[in-house]
Amino acid sequence: MTIDSHQHFWKYEAVKHSWIDDEMSVIRRDFLPSDLSKVYKENGIDGCVAVQADQTLEETNFLIDLAAENSFIKGIVGWVDLRAENIEEVLEKYSKNTIVKGFRHVVQGEADHNFLLRPNFLRGITALEKYNFTYDILVFPHQLGAVLEFVQRFPNQKFVIDHIAKPYIKDGFFDGWALQMKEIATYKNVLCKVSGMITEADYNTWTEAQLNPYLEVVFNAFGTNRTMFGSDWPVCLVAGNYTEVKNIVTNYISKFSEAEQKAIMGENAIDFYNIK
Repeated sequence: MTIDSHQHFWKYEAVKHSWIDDEMSVIRRDFLPSDLSKVYKENGIDGCVAVQADQTLEETNFLIDLAAENSFIKGIVGWVDLRAENIEEVLEKYSKNTIVKGFRHVVQGEADHNFLLRPNFLRGITALEKYNFTYDILVFPHQLGAVLEFVQRFPNQKFVIDHIAKPYIKDGFFDGWALQMKEIATYKNVLCKVSGMITEADYNTWTEAQLNPYLEVVFNAFGTNRTMFGSDWPVCLVAGNYTEVKNIVTNYISKFSEAEQKAIMGENAIDFYNIK
């Protein structure tokens, strides 16, 4: 089964989605399952994990409702306020719905580089393990120092780094990112999504050759059993199309065994998110 481990849905609202700037105007519209199902048929994708794009409980419930109506949505990564005093109560509620696989916070948007290490946030992460929820780590490279300390604290928590930690490909930022990713990868409970690369490069001039060194670092560090394909649809549409995004990964991994390719393109996501 081929699984897209990372995509989004939304009903566009200018205020809520203010992060969609003028350069990204092509995605200033609704993106719903009816749009994505057509794309998946064209690209041989069997299912997906829908990931939160807004930090509200309403967003989490919105994704749950979409999954109930569309069987190709195999799991959702929602949002809860992991800093909340009643976090156990909230997690217990969501644990009763098996489509909810885990949670994410948009840490990349936090001004505090050490946001992940705040005591109230750490308390919330501690509660995730009790309910077997995953956690998606969304950060920029300058936050990877905190990520390293963060994952060290939770050896039994299932983590996945979104978008290979969003290296500044357009600006050629590489060495510092690569060094920290290699160190983080030594923690075997941490996986990495091979996604979101073309939007960190120049939207108009990126090439696969430019992206391959980043892929080499990720696959050498995490291996084929701890990496998973993700499209970041519809955000990826600002710099390309779905087929191009998929081909970046499938072309690179064509040198791997068939079993390894199947793992990257679906089986690792199925195992990580406990997809039935």
